[in-house]
Amino acid sequence: MSMTRPTPLTRLDGTPIRVLVVDDEANLSDLLRMALDNEGWDARSAGNGQEALNLVREFAPDLLVLDIMMPGIDGMEVLRRIRDAGNDVPVLFLTAKDAVEDRIAGISAGGDDYLTKPFNLQEVVVRLRAMARRHVAAAAAVDTVLRVGDLTLNEETYEVARAGEPIKLTAKEFELLRYLMQNPRRVLSRAQILDQVWSYDFGGTSSVVEIYISYLRKKIDTLGDPLIHTVRGVGYTIKTP
Repeated sequence: MSMTRPTPLTRLDGTPIRVLVVDDEANLSDLLRMALDNEGWDARSAGNGQEALNLVREFAPDLLVLDIMMPGIDGMEVLRRIRDAGNDVPVLFLTAKDAVEDRIAGISAGGDDYLTKPFNLQEVVVRLRAMARRHVAAAAAVDTVLRVGDLTLNEETYEVARAGEPIKLTAKEFELLRYLMQNPRRVLSRAQILDQVWSYDFGGTSSVVEIYISYLRKKIDTLGDPLIHTVRGVGYTIKTP
C-alpha cells in the first residue's frame, strides 16, 4: 500500500522553508542539503564561518544547521554574531563533541537543539521539521502582515504594497486579496470565494468573482510578474512565479 506524502511545510507566504547548513565537511553538507531538498525546502550550504555570516544576511534562512568545530570562525562565534545582530533564527548544532558541558554551552549561547556526530540523517530532518513548525507558528501568531513574494497586505492597517509601492484597494478588493493571500498556492473555487468574500446571502452571480479578479490583476500584476493565476475549470490561486 502506497503512503501519501505529507504536504511540505512552507513559510507564511507559501514559499519553501529556507535552511542554511554550515559545516566544513563538504560530503556531510551535500547529504543534508539533498535530504532537505527532498522535503521540498530551499537548502544552501556554507563551508566556513565567514561564508555562513554572509549567507545569513543574503539568504535570510528560517533555520540554521551549524557545526561548532570549524577552522577560523567557529560555530559558537557565528551564533554570537548572529544573535548580536538581532537575528533569532532557530539553530540546530551539529558537532563531534558529546560532553555535557559542550551541549550546555551550545544551548546557553542561543542554540535551540543539539545533535552529536555521527548522527542519523532522518533524525536531523525530524528535528528540523519540528523546529520549522514552531518557527512558522510563532511567526503567524505575531505577524499581521500577509506576504506572497514582494506583495504585502497588513490586516491591521489595511495597507497593501508591492515591492514597496502602495496599492489602493476598495473594501471588497481587499477582502478578496486577503482571502487569496491567506491560502497561497491553494486553488480556490468561485463558490469558495463567493462564500468567504461575499457570503451566502449574495444575490448575484459568480461572474462578480471574475470581475474583481480582473480588478486585482490590473492593480497588482501590472507591477511585476503575475501573482494571480487562473486554473481553468477550477478557480484561482495566488503564488510566486
